Amino acid sequence: MTTTSYIEHTSGGTAFVGPDAVAVYRSVVIESALRFYAKTGMKVNRAYTPTAMLKTAEAILKRATPFKRGQFVIAADDLRAARAMTDVPVRRQA
Repeated sequence: MTTTSYIEHTSGGTAFVGPDAVAVYRSVVIESALRFYAKTGMKVNRAYTPTAMLKTAEAILKRATPFKRGQFVIAADDLRAARAMTDVPVRRQA
């Protein structure tokens, strides 16, 4: 991870600054979409097909073996575990 990336929370919103912080955001969004689809069977938008979400999770995780159809919760859990190992600093401002 680079040291120039950070996540900043302010009263005006949240900023994901730098490539590593954007990768964290991407991981959060795909994980949320996977969990939503697994729970409801609904896509969060037209582009987030089940196959596309699993392929994106594979790309984020740099996974050599593909997820099998229906492994949405497993993919989401793997994304959360990988994100827990990131070291992007979070700055909070009042």
